[in-house]
Amino acid sequence: MSLISTLARLEAVSTGRAQPAATVRHRRLSERPLVFVPLTTAGEAGAPLGALVGTDRDAPHLLVVPQPRDRDLRFTFLSELADVVLPYIDAHAEDVEAAERTDTDPETGKRVKVEVELCADAPQLIVPSRAGVEYVRLLGRSMRFRRTAEQDPEAPYPAPPRVPLLGRWLTHFGERARVPGSSLLLAMTDVLSRHWATGQSTLEDQHLGALLAWIAPPEGETGAEAAVRAELARDRDGQLLCPPAGPATDPAFDNKLLAPAIERYDRARTALAASEDGLEADDRLGGLTAAEREIRALVASRTRPTWDAVWRGLDLLRELPEAGRVEERWTRDRWSFTGHRDRVVAGEPPQPRRDDAVTAANKLAAREREQARLEAQEALDDPLVMAGRRLAGEAFAGEVTDVVMAYSEGKRPSPRPLVTVRTDDRPHLGERAKVFRSLGGKPQSAEFVGHEGDSSLVVLRVLDKMGRGKEPEEGSVPQKGDLVCFTLFEHEQRGGAKLPDPEQTPWTHGGPPGEQVSEPADAPTQEDVL
Repeated sequence: MSLISTLARLEAVSTGRAQPAATVRHRRLSERPLVFVPLTTAGEAGAPLGALVGTDRDAPHLLVVPQPRDRDLRFTFLSELADVVLPYIDAHAEDVEAAERTDTDPETGKRVKVEVELCADAPQLIVPSRAGVEYVRLLGRSMRFRRTAEQDPEAPYPAPPRVPLLGRWLTHFGERARVPGSSLLLAMTDVLSRHWATGQSTLEDQHLGALLAWIAPPEGETGAEAAVRAELARDRDGQLLCPPAGPATDPAFDNKLLAPAIERYDRARTALAASEDGLEADDRLGGLTAAEREIRALVASRTRPTWDAVWRGLDLLRELPEAGRVEERWTRDRWSFTGHRDRVVAGEPPQPRRDDAVTAANKLAAREREQARLEAQEALDDPLVMAGRRLAGEAFAGEVTDVVMAYSEGKRPSPRPLVTVRTDDRPHLGERAKVFRSLGGKPQSAEFVGHEGDSSLVVLRVLDKMGRGKEPEEGSVPQKGDLVCFTLFEHEQRGGAKLPDPEQTPWTHGGPPGEQVSEPADAPTQEDVL
């Protein structure tokens, strides 16, 4: 945690209200996001109990599994979930625009530009907390390897036709959520805590009700008081007034309400199966329907408060203007979505259970690169974030006090003006350290020459972005009296070294020599089985 974040949290404790950690919104919010509030069964990892899902704030779809141990009822739940999610995804997959992409020509090996389709927009899935993101990934793992009756007529438990497809999409959303700056799958608690600093720990920030209590406490209450009430307050029956839907349920709810309701459902279903005549069956069917309706009401009572809280969070975030470089990151999300759409249409197999060494290394390198890019872009878009970097000695701002024209040595001297900046910051500048400033959206680099007089006067040599003429282009060199901000971190990240093809991977990383004997990529593990 940076010093400025710590100061913001201390200020939140002092004032009783969350403090802004950003002046702009650093994540994309779709005009029509799909909100997903899942609920799981205690004691059985990944077993769905129910969910609220949809794009309409006032009319969510309630999906319920009356008996979570029943495999058929689980598949019914997943099939209903697919009926809601897949049309939303398909609607974005159909609207495309022309775009250019750089590819390698297979014949010449040269980099050429080709025109391809790019989806005009991408779907966005929003869950209440970070645990919801992990649950989406788990659902994807459990569904994408399922065999349908068409694929395998002898499969013991064939899945409904659209379930494996939904699993592939949820896996893609879950993997994309691991890329810093991506907005395809967002946890509301993470997005809110990125933009507001509360007076509680980061772990406590994962409780959406408590987090919202700090950001917008009720009249007459402090954030701490409202957060404690959101976490602990219970009604006369001992049930939480603000159930977290985390997606785990509260033990008091499980023991006092849910378990007896499921037991009544089981008894009603057993009685219906044992009925001997039509009249008796009709009566017992009514009992089963009533028991199922009771479970649906219980699931709705646990998920609806969280559903409303997610939409309140969206309202708070929409009040912030979108940061300038969010659109660039969203374009990369659109490319990712389009690429997966093309793989699905082409009939490629589902994502493997484990990545090979080269793919895993590429993913790790890409995520590290995107993390550095995100941190740089957020600082450039937001003066409050940049203040934190300045406080850490990673940037400095000040007024230009002097500009002296100088030139490089050589046959064709190039302009290398010396710029003196007066600053109150204390950047960690070493000998000939490079610094950067944003010029027309592009980074202009300069070199640290030294201090003039005291340490508040920093002398820099501008190195590029001045045109090709003997004299610098107008506006490319700071002028005396200009306010400038230079960073010690690069604004654009460089690509790493090219990794070998899987066939050329060393045997120490699973490649040649010899064929490796392993399970097939689509063989499910215990984690994959609901």
